[in-house]
Amino acid sequence: MTAARNQALATQARRVYLEALVRGMTPLVAAVGQGANNLLVQAAPHAVMMARRDAVQAWQKSGPNWQMAVVAALRHAAVHGVSDNAREHDTTAPAQSSKMSLVDDSTIEREITSSRLALVMMDRATWEFTDLRTRMQSLEGHDDLEPLDLLRAHVVARVALDAWHRVGLDANIWQLLHHELHEEFAQLVSEAYHETNRWLIAQKVLPEVDLRPFIRRTAQAARDATAAASGVPAPLAAPVAPASPGPGLGPTSGPTPMANAPAVRSKASSQADEVMAQLQRVLARHVPGFPVTKSQVPARPGAGKPSLADVSPAQGGASAPGGAAEAGAGASAARPSLADAQPVAASPRLMGAIKHAQESLQRRPPGVSESGGSSAAASAPRALEEIGARNQAFKQVLKQAANNPAERATIEIVAMMFQSILTEERIPATVRVWFARLQMPVLRVAVSEPDFFAAADHPARRLIDRMGACVMGFNTAQGSGPGAERASNDALEREIKRVVQVVEAYPDTGRRVFATVLTEFEKFLDHYFENENQASKRGVSLAQQVEQRETLAIQYTIELRKMLSEVPVQDGVRDFLFHVWADVLAVTAVRAGAQADVTKSMKRAAADLIWSASSKASREERAEVIRRLPPLLKTLRDGMSHAGLPTDKQDEHVRQLNNALAAAFTAKTAAIPRERLDELMDQLETLEAMLPEDIEGDSHVDEMLVRDLSGHESEGMEVVAEGGSAPTPAMVAWARELQVGGWFMLDYRGRNEQVQLAWRGLRKQLALLVTPKGRGVLFSLNRMAAFLQAGLLLPAQDEALTVQATRKALAKLDADPDQLLK
Repeated sequence: MTAARNQALATQARRVYLEALVRGMTPLVAAVGQGANNLLVQAAPHAVMMARRDAVQAWQKSGPNWQMAVVAALRHAAVHGVSDNAREHDTTAPAQSSKMSLVDDSTIEREITSSRLALVMMDRATWEFTDLRTRMQSLEGHDDLEPLDLLRAHVVARVALDAWHRVGLDANIWQLLHHELHEEFAQLVSEAYHETNRWLIAQKVLPEVDLRPFIRRTAQAARDATAAASGVPAPLAAPVAPASPGPGLGPTSGPTPMANAPAVRSKASSQADEVMAQLQRVLARHVPGFPVTKSQVPARPGAGKPSLADVSPAQGGASAPGGAAEAGAGASAARPSLADAQPVAASPRLMGAIKHAQESLQRRPPGVSESGGSSAAASAPRALEEIGARNQAFKQVLKQAANNPAERATIEIVAMMFQSILTEERIPATVRVWFARLQMPVLRVAVSEPDFFAAADHPARRLIDRMGACVMGFNTAQGSGPGAERASNDALEREIKRVVQVVEAYPDTGRRVFATVLTEFEKFLDHYFENENQASKRGVSLAQQVEQRETLAIQYTIELRKMLSEVPVQDGVRDFLFHVWADVLAVTAVRAGAQADVTKSMKRAAADLIWSASSKASREERAEVIRRLPPLLKTLRDGMSHAGLPTDKQDEHVRQLNNALAAAFTAKTAAIPRERLDELMDQLETLEAMLPEDIEGDSHVDEMLVRDLSGHESEGMEVVAEGGSAPTPAMVAWARELQVGGWFMLDYRGRNEQVQLAWRGLRKQLALLVTPKGRGVLFSLNRMAAFLQAGLLLPAQDEALTVQATRKALAKLDADPDQLLK
């Protein structure tokens, strides 16, 4: 019944999506027509004007026909699918198309045009599509959408292009109107995805999709690579959905499961709040007219992912972080709001001075090498000295350009903060040179957004904190390190350089550019540790397999318990299925796929085992058991071998099963009706469809996931199974807050060594720390909290980089508060 209902919901969702596309075609055609008419009133050379006139006339003649052709093709594709033949609708193709031949230029150009349109659509609708795809997977039970599924943007693009050419419109007309076509199709697909997601949420289908029922690992989004190759700056587009919790459907998305839970804050978060509150008091006391926010507690850093998509361009730098990110931070967490601290318009004179200072700093200081390697490391200290001197000079110029005491105080505090950051010896000088380039963009934000001095999770602060934490453990004499390690560090430094340059390129976007590049940097870190960092990528791969296998095994166990709760199965068989065979199913599904033949054979073995262990009163049934037993035992042993069980353990389990079968032969067990056996076999065949759709917050999975991981210890990865005492809730909250890239000192197994947090599981229950030499150490959440509590795991930073810088600034202001107004 559940499978039938899911299929019905999926079918209806596809109808909702189709009708949204069809309805949207009418305003799309109208908008393109308006854009075509606008071309005629724009000045241009005579030849261009003639081409425009011809294109507009062709559009006016064929545009309505194109709309009908697109609608018809969409309805046809929804029922019959889309052919994979790129030249299917090419009426110019020769009749002998079945023979091998070169693809003509027009077909290639059409594919390129279709790909460009699809990229624009996905650029706008990435998050909505990701959520919709996950919901459809959960309903239809597939690993992914078909390549030519109409839900995919590139299929809609192909349908539109094919219809365009069928009605007689050519590529030149498309090129003249492509701005309007791209914009309107991006809006159309985004609204269709949104409408379908909203309908599915109303039907209780995965209201929250931040964590997937199956733990999936995908490659870096193709959009990032395309944007980099084309030179289009990423901040101008909506970022690809992050691996960590992010915005779902805006206002239609509910709060995260943590939103209604009592807030347990770590000591680090509380200390950051105290520093921000102290700064607010100092500003209120010493700076007349400073727009101080009300004393509130900032939301937990890292709770959500803001993006430019969440803020309208008209809001500019006056915007708060993305609305979805605010929701993700938890409704119960108080924080400075726009109602408390309205954006402040900085004086034009000051903004002009900031712009001049920024342009000066962007020029390469004498003696600085940007080529990397030992030359950059050697020249960086001298460059830092020059930058420090320049910043001091600029500070005085900026203060002279300031219009009021609040602006002068802001200039002073930001200068003090960056002075602290630029003298942090634990950060390589080559990286600090790039951090120095952020001072003016940060000042520009701080001048117009007073909550920069109130919220420790302001995007500009979080960006600097994340980048600083990742390089805090670098050896400053990197040039002497191994080649692979040096290359990995270079990749991270290149990303920091790119982030800084993007921030500099968009000076007028306020916090939005910081929020966007922060999201991109976090995505880069996931990709970096998984694929580029030589010390971590093997360990991350092993840890991902452990998490995926353990989660599936737990889910299989839970579902098997439900299935057999009212079935008279012999205890020995029941224990074997729960404790051994569920893990075998998980291992097989991870390695071969849930629908692979070998996985199906393991499920059939479970059904055969249940049947064989039921009461066998007749001679015929006993003979059938004897006939099936040898291949069944072979399958059971094969499965246990694949799961890594040693031979002696296999023998022990087989003996216990033999006892269960002997009991069945003597009719000591209760009989299972044939109808119930058939039902069990059907349920086992479709076990994946019965797995819970929403495991977020499932305490059973969380508890079982960390129960015993010692069996996963292997060469290159240690599993921490002991050490420390039961952690307090605050310590667990601290462990949960730790972010990928941070450095620590780990005291474990007689070694005290530097490690870096390279991976967090999707459920935050597992974490992998890696040594510079590549040995991985896998922690459960509670065990990591216990090590933090016992002092066996010490962070390289007692507090975030900007919080530390703010604390040092406060110490200077305590000694001489008049500095704020000088």
